[in-house]
Amino acid sequence: MAVLIVPTTVAVCQPFIVSVTGAPGTATQAVFTYDGAPTQTLPVVAGVAGPATFTAVGSGAQTVSVVYLDATSAVVGSENGTVTVTPAPAGTLTTTLTTPLGGLTTAATLITCSGGLLSINGTLTYTLPGGVTVTATVINGVVVPTSLGVALTAGQTVGVSFTAAVGSCPACTLAPITVVVPPVLTCSVAIQPVVGPVVVGQPTSVSAVVTCNGLPVAGASVTFTGGAVPVTVTTSVVGIATGSLTFNTAGTATVTATVTAPAGTECECTGVASPPLTITVGAQTSCRVAIQPVVGPVVVGQPTSVSAVVTCNGLPVAGASVTFTGGAAPVTVTTNAAGIATGSLTFNTAGPATVTATVTAPAGTACACTGVVSAPVIITVSGQTGPTLQASPACWRVNLPFPVPHLFTATLKATLTPAQAGVTVTFFVSGLPVGTAVTNAAGVATLNAGLSLLQISAGSYTAVATVGGATIQATGTLAPCFPPV
Repeated sequence: MAVLIVPTTVAVCQPFIVSVTGAPGTATQAVFTYDGAPTQTLPVVAGVAGPATFTAVGSGAQTVSVVYLDATSAVVGSENGTVTVTPAPAGTLTTTLTTPLGGLTTAATLITCSGGLLSINGTLTYTLPGGVTVTATVINGVVVPTSLGVALTAGQTVGVSFTAAVGSCPACTLAPITVVVPPVLTCSVAIQPVVGPVVVGQPTSVSAVVTCNGLPVAGASVTFTGGAVPVTVTTSVVGIATGSLTFNTAGTATVTATVTAPAGTECECTGVASPPLTITVGAQTSCRVAIQPVVGPVVVGQPTSVSAVVTCNGLPVAGASVTFTGGAAPVTVTTNAAGIATGSLTFNTAGPATVTATVTAPAGTACACTGVVSAPVIITVSGQTGPTLQASPACWRVNLPFPVPHLFTATLKATLTPAQAGVTVTFFVSGLPVGTAVTNAAGVATLNAGLSLLQISAGSYTAVATVGGATIQATGTLAPCFPPV
């Protein structure tokens, strides 16, 4: 008699076959038994029975038993064979415990097996502190995240073990593990370096990056402090919050960012502050105010046009208030879009006169412009010996119905004293000539001038004439008509 096993060495969970030869002559059946598997009864024909197929279990040398029965089911012989079973490779259980702020702990377990996951079915058991257990079903090696029903704290442990389903044969052995509840992680908040100079009174852009476990946190509330007033902004999808701070004092300033993240963030983010960032705040630069050279002779009692240019960091400052002093009375005018302010001074005394321009710019100007004074300009005032020219107040109106070629029109008028006919008078607005007119017998020159949007903002115009080889000029006001159409 002989028991034949093929193969003689087999991996666990793999099939092998058993057959016999040389059975006793009276044997009609052979009963094959292996481990806990159901017995298989096969007929004996000519001393041969089988093969019977079994699935290898356990590890090491395993016994296969064969019992021979005759026609009356009486035992007429028996024998054993040996099959060597190699153990299943070791798989792994990897469990991550997560406790959101104010929530319950969730366990997420990943199973790995070099032999494949399809044969791994059964139950995963989580053993909590105190012995309470929570189970989860494993299907084809996959288990869904499971709430443990309690909020565990850092340092507590959870046991994790796998039990195979009855009748299944896992392709890997899965040893139990113990998992320690990790400490609660803290958000990371970092202020990015400030780009460009920081100047007193000027808004400065500041940014901070908020991360949790190295990943950006969107929708977090970030408050920047260190400027004149705190500012609160929200992080973008890439975890960046950008706000604007204004500093009122030159020197060093310390900026911090404090974050509070939404409900449900994995990290602890309430009131988390960044490392401080030191910023050097520079003093605000000053406006530059320069009086332009006076054109033509300055005569006692005659209005004289004076202009000044106001700039900030080299750029014109529009809407600034400029006061010219040095004449009989100060005059205040406003700069146009080109930063030019043009006014009219009258001098009552012949001789040198000192003219200055003092500027105050609108709030929000990048430079310090309150009470900034120009360099003085010395003007020589001549006595009134020759003819004089006087410019009448003028107003501008919209050029309707078809504003071509000019959007606006104004009637400019200058009077020559003593009256003289045939004298050419040139009219200027914003320093640019807008046309000429010839005096009539009464010494009056009248020009219907076309003006641009920039020119109507000048606030004044200048009339210039040459009489007897001497150039005389006068400045008149230019305001909107009422109504301006």
